[in-house]
This record gives sequence, structure tokens and C-alpha cells, in this order.
Amino acid sequence: MEQKYIQKIAEKLAISSKQVKSVEALQAEGATIPFMARYRKEATNNLDEVQIGNIVEEIAYFSELDKRKVTVIKTIEDLGKLSPELKTKIESCYSSTELEDIYLPYKPKRKTRAIQAIEKGLEPLAKLLFEQTSISPEEEAGRFITSEVKEAKEALQGARDIIAEWVSEHEQARAKIRKLFTETATVTSKAMTAKKEEEEAQKYRDYFEYSELLGKSPSHRILAIRRGEKEGFLLMDIGIDKSIAAEELERIFIKASNAAAGEVKKAIEDSYNRLLKPSIENEFRLLSKGKADEEAINVFTENLRQLLLASPLGSKKVLALDPGYRTGCKVVCLDAQGTFIYNTTIYPHPPQNSWQESIEEIKHLVAKYDIEAIGVGNGTAGRETESLVRGIDFGKPVSIFQVNENGASIYSASEVAREEFPDQDVTVRGAISIGRRLLDPLSELVKIDPKSIGVGQYQHDVNQTKLKTALDRVVESAVNFVGVDVNTASKHLLQYVSGVSATLANNIVQYRSTNGAFSSREELKKVPLMGPKSFEQCAGFLRIANAKNLLDNSSVHPERYGLVEQMAKDVQATLEDLIKKSDLRKSINKKAYINETIGEFTIDDILKELEKPGRDPRAPIEEFQFDASIKSIEDVKVGMNVPGIVTNITAFGAFVDIGVKQDGLVHVSQLSNKFVSDPKEVVKLNQKVMVTVTEVDVNRKRIALTMKTDQSTKPEVRYTNADAKLAAPNNRVEKKPVIKKQEPLNSFQKGLMELKKKFDN
Repeated sequence: MEQKYIQKIAEKLAISSKQVKSVEALQAEGATIPFMARYRKEATNNLDEVQIGNIVEEIAYFSELDKRKVTVIKTIEDLGKLSPELKTKIESCYSSTELEDIYLPYKPKRKTRAIQAIEKGLEPLAKLLFEQTSISPEEEAGRFITSEVKEAKEALQGARDIIAEWVSEHEQARAKIRKLFTETATVTSKAMTAKKEEEEAQKYRDYFEYSELLGKSPSHRILAIRRGEKEGFLLMDIGIDKSIAAEELERIFIKASNAAAGEVKKAIEDSYNRLLKPSIENEFRLLSKGKADEEAINVFTENLRQLLLASPLGSKKVLALDPGYRTGCKVVCLDAQGTFIYNTTIYPHPPQNSWQESIEEIKHLVAKYDIEAIGVGNGTAGRETESLVRGIDFGKPVSIFQVNENGASIYSASEVAREEFPDQDVTVRGAISIGRRLLDPLSELVKIDPKSIGVGQYQHDVNQTKLKTALDRVVESAVNFVGVDVNTASKHLLQYVSGVSATLANNIVQYRSTNGAFSSREELKKVPLMGPKSFEQCAGFLRIANAKNLLDNSSVHPERYGLVEQMAKDVQATLEDLIKKSDLRKSINKKAYINETIGEFTIDDILKELEKPGRDPRAPIEEFQFDASIKSIEDVKVGMNVPGIVTNITAFGAFVDIGVKQDGLVHVSQLSNKFVSDPKEVVKLNQKVMVTVTEVDVNRKRIALTMKTDQSTKPEVRYTNADAKLAAPNNRVEKKPVIKKQEPLNSFQKGLMELKKKFDN
């Protein structure tokens, strides 16, 4: 990549050119983002995954810009209009918008009104008027009357059409109007009169007469309006003050005060209304959609990361229940590695009401399979089933957890589930997924399309390619952050490991099935297609428990085993002693091991890992229990102070499960006694919180909650489809309570870097 682009990226991201070059070189060598962030800190000067990801995106942007420049230059050259000055101007571009503005006058276009006028020979008249000398436009126009131009009025119209196109393609004019849009554009929406009274239109009622500065409009509003427009219920417009636009354009083009200038003014007005405004508005539609997508994708990716890194139960023998009424509760037993052992169905609830028989069956299974924990799905009949389990005396400690089952049904009907459990029906597969999700959320959730997991907002409205790229990156980041046990991981989990393709993941599993468990990282080299580069990229993220070499179960990369062995030798200790004894590690002289390829970053990481090799960075799981007095929305009363779990975070607040079928919504204004602009600053996914019920609508199944501690002067908070129902993903949250704020949301437009940094932390 050219140095000018490298410098531009460095300036934009506030890093050094050397760091950009290093990332570019490592990427060209096949290094993944997690690998660069973890094992090439000296090369990148300790850039994190978000920063490296931003560099990778910028490199891709300028690579595409360069390709576009080649196309533009060739097209203009073929027209015979490429001057040395124009070529230099194109080559000096750093913005695709600027490039397209330069290219616009030369771009092949359909037969416009201006082209038709030029074909009629009216371009000389247009040039004459544009010079704005003291002439009579009507007299001059009379000279251009032909068989195709019947009268002077028609000639003047044609000339104005030509001038209008010149104005619309003028770089300075476009830049000026673009600047006005940036600073003052307003987004407005109105109801389609013909559909205003339709039932489906009512969810957009808040946008029937709506106006707000575009720069202040949050992502969920932009996406809601666009969805309403797409469905035919709303009309959307983005515009600026027409009189101010006219004044700015006249400053550029009007240089006299005469009749000819009057014709130019008419052309300018026409140019703005017919050409410039629609063109720039379209740009800002795309720009606002892009920013809204970016915000929605960031909300989704941050939620997904937190969900993937949820606390695991670990290696415990589990009994999992997928609750139900008429069809019963599916029960499965799993061993400590998540291997499916047994399944049955119990019918404790109506209409069968086999409560005691169900208790006896669960007690029997807990004793028979030495069950250590029970996971109960949080769907239909979840609370009732949890009550059943909590009332049983097992004669020994058995932990009980409610498990979020969003996406379990998607998994159970998927090709992945059919491949794993071809002899089981979808209900059994769903129960297995609930149990495995309790053991290790990350390992199970990677099998499900992230869009089906039930977190985020408007994920079906945003750019699907960008969404998939962002979600895949988050999953990859989470998997490599935690590390993977190569002897127990599924191929679906392995394929997210740095440097491991789907084919290689399958080969690892096949090798393991044929040859038994891997005994060392070195043995990975025997797997078909595991070449030197693949091994380099993945080895540090793959763990081998109980390996002969203790480092094989750590994040220390094999390329640094020699360094660790030298450290142990220098302090006259074994590797085992170095791990067990902190005083030995503290005695190590870090500077003695620094060279051209090994720096203090690497040494610090190694010493930190030696404190507890192979540790799981995720927080330990905690038992949680809902308020026993509420099991349905009818039990929920205003004023109740109850425990809950955050299930989804959006730009306008957080959804909280309080143990009934409908999640409540804590609006952003109710998250704290202090001002909150971003809900993610206050709450995290799966966080246990105490909330107070402020409103209950049983008929519409809506619950309003607050996390404020002082409820003496709380503002009125109402529901609105605009902020919640429209934003909810197609999952359990779609049917959840929604709330309306009285005032517009606080400003949310934050830089992508800031959002990504928060997400990474």
C-alpha cells in the first residue's frame, strides 16, 4: 500500500505509520486479528483487536479506492478528456465521495434534459447566459430557433437545463450543499394517508408527524422510519432550508445583476430542486442508514460478546429440563463433558398434573447419574418447573439455574443438531442444548446463527453483509479470548479458532476420533492440512489438558516454549516450580530476555499466564433466584422491588427478565439516578439487578421498570412501539413490554472507535 494511504490511516486512527505497516505486513502473511493482538504485540506496539480491526478495514477501504481510481482514469482517458492536472487530482483523492464528485461530469449517464438540449444546439446559449454579460436573453434565445426549437422560450428552458446540470456537477457546489446537510439537515416523516388507519400502521403512530435534526436522531429512530417507509406506511424526507441553499449556490455562480443572471438564478433553483437536493439527500439517506446500521451492529455485537462470555458452570454432571405444559417437560442427563446420556419426559403441569411422579423421576435421575446441577429453560412453564425442582430434597447439594433458551429451538431444528443427534427429535435436542449452554455457553452458542440468539435491535434491517462480518469477528474474538480444549471441542467451535478453517476443524475432529485424544500441541502437526502457517496461527489458542508439557494447557505459544524453559533454567527451577512459586517468577530479570523479536509485552504476558496456566478468563457462575411470589404478569404489581436478569440492551434501555413470560423494560432515563447517555455504561448482559415495577399493563402484556433508587419524583414513562417493539429482534423479546420516553433520547452519536473500545472492555 502506498505511503500516503498508510499516513492517512495513521492520522485517522491516531496511531503511528509503523503500526499500520506492521498490521498490513502481518495480514499479508496470513495472520489473523486475534493472533496479531495476542502474539505480535511487539510488531504492533500492543494494539488491541479493535484497533487492528479498524486498520484492516481502512486498508480494505483504500485498496478499493485505488481500484476505483484506475477505472475512473481509464474511462476519462477513453473519452479523450484526461489532462495531467485532472489525473493528479484523481490520484490525490482520499475520499470515495470526492472521487465520485470529480468523476461525475464524465460519468456515462442516461439521456438527461441537459443532453437533449445540447443535442438541439443550445449549449452556446447556455454558455452565453452563464457568463452573465449585459445581454437580452430573449433576443439571444431567438437566434437558436430551429426545427427542433420552436420558440425563444423553449431555447431558454433548454439553456437553463444545461446550466442546471453544470451546477449539480460542480464540485464546490456539491461540497457546499453537502456541508449544509451535514450541519442542518432535518429528517421528517409523515403517514401515508391511504394507510394511516390500518392496524399495522399503528406501530408507526409516533412517526406520523415527526421531525428532528438528522445529526441528533438515534439509530433506532432512523431504522424505524426506514422500515415504515419500506412497508408503505410512512414517507421519509431529509432536507435543508431551501432559501439558505439557494443563497450559498448563488454566491458561487452569480457574478452580476442583470437579465442573464436572472436566468442563471432560475437554473440554480431548478438544479437544487431537481438534481442537487435528490442526489445529496440520497447520499445522506445512505450515510444515515450506514451510521444507524453501525450503531445497531455495535449494540448487537457488544451484547453478543457479553452473551458468549457468560459464566460457565464448568465440568459438572447436569440434568436439563425444557419445560412445557401439555407436551410435558423434556429431561436430559449429560456427563461432565456435555455428552448426552439419557432422556425422558415428565408431566408435572396441566392437564396431566403428575407433580409427585415428576418429583420422584427427577430424584431418581439425580441419584442414578450423580447429577451436580440442574438447568431449567426459561420459556413456557419455566418458573413452574423451577419451583418443582427447588422443592425437591435431593439429600445432597444440587445447584439449580434458569437457562436462557433463546435460539435453542433454532439449534434443535438445524443441520448441526441433526448431525450431532440424528436419532433424537427436536425436543430432546433442545433440552440438550439448554444443558450444554449451562455447562459452557460459548461452546453451545457458536452453533446458532447469532441473529437467532435474541439480543440486539433491528438486526434484520441492517446491512446483512456487514452484520455477518461483525458477528463473525466477535465470535472469533470470544473463542480465542477464552481458548479451546482441542480434545473436547466440536468442529463448530474449532472453526472459529485463529487459523482454523471449517475443513481443518473437521480434520482435527476426525483425527481425534481415529487416534484418540491429542497428547501434545506438537501432535497437531499430524492433522491433514495443518501446515506451518496454520499451526502458528492456532496453536496458542488450543489447549490440551493433562498434557506432559504444562505449557500445552496455557496461552503461551509453542514458539516461546524455549524462552520459558530458559527462564526456569536461569532461576534453577523446573517448569512446574516456576508455575507454582510466585517468588521464582518475581526473581526473573525480564530485561535479560528482550531481543529483536521478544519484548516486554510478550514477557509480561508469559509471566501472567504462568500464574495460572489455562485459567478460564470468564467469571465464575452464580446461582440466581427470582422472586418466588411472582410467576406470571398477573402477579406483578406496581411498587414491587424484585430481582431480575438483563436479557437485552438497546440504545433506548435494557430489557430485564423478572421471572414472568414478558421481560420488562428499564428505559434509559430509568437506569440510574444519574444522567445516562449509553445504557451499556450502566448494565451488562446477564447482569443481576434489582428493579422496581412502575407500570403494568396486563392486557397488552407490558411491564415498565426502573433501577432508580429514589422513586419519589420519577417522571412518567409510557410505552411506544416506536422505541421497543420495532427494535426487538424476532425472538422472545418481540413480545416484550415496551416503553416510551417523553423527551427525545440524549445524544447518542459517538465515534466508532469509542463504541468499539467499550465493547472490547
